[in-house]
Amino acid sequence: MFMKISDPTATNVCPEFLVYDRWLAFDNADVLDLGCGRGEHARAIALSHPRARVTAVEADPIQHNLNIAADVLPNLRFVYGRAEAIPAADESIDIVLMFKSLHHIAVDALDRALLEIRRILRPGGLVYVSEPVFGGELNEIVRVFHDEQKVRHDAFAVLRRSVEAGWFQSVEERFFMEPVWYADFAHFKQQIVCATHSNHCLTDSQMEDVRQRFVRHLGSEGAYFEAPLRVDLIRKPADDGQAAAPGDLGDSIKSTKAACGLSNQSSRQS
Repeated sequence: MFMKISDPTATNVCPEFLVYDRWLAFDNADVLDLGCGRGEHARAIALSHPRARVTAVEADPIQHNLNIAADVLPNLRFVYGRAEAIPAADESIDIVLMFKSLHHIAVDALDRALLEIRRILRPGGLVYVSEPVFGGELNEIVRVFHDEQKVRHDAFAVLRRSVEAGWFQSVEERFFMEPVWYADFAHFKQQIVCATHSNHCLTDSQMEDVRQRFVRHLGSEGAYFEAPLRVDLIRKPADDGQAAAPGDLGDSIKSTKAACGLSNQSSRQS
């Protein structure tokens, strides 16, 4: 097993939804999106895979209320809850998804959150965790008012620790660049600076610094960034904590070698 926090050689650009949609088999699966935010990924999965049963959990009450007020698909439900006490029964979920949400969990609750995920997963169940790599031009703008270097390190550390402890098995790790677009500075401000799950209090000088850094990337069609992303796929052991045979993933994982032209940057536990 080998897991690393970043890979500066990874330059492939790919929307994340193409990665998880080709990687995971959602058909007839019980799926839980933990820390779903605005629920874009949960809605996309529920819409593309009508036989999937998707539960989207959000800890921010403001965003949760916005989610349940929006149009909901018949195979999608929004639930208020936290990663440290997931509102799901034991061994009731096939796939847990965490889209850039692991580093938002308080550091003293990270281990409990991973154990909760293990509790709700069926044996052999999968956890898909995407986390932003600390780097890139967009990161340099955001870190003016919100430096996430430590929390991202802590999130990676608990993920790796959970594998080393035998709670999970590392299946694969991939790095790529995710395209990110904002129509203008107001759009960026609404999406990032004024996100309801955070309490960013910028001074006037900080806001102006952020604005000036942002407009350097602004063109006639908005501002485009390529943000480095790491994805770890881990699995709950199939038999009471005993490792399953290497590569014995059944129909739960689809081949991703051709997805978006991603190179085979992976880690597997033997």
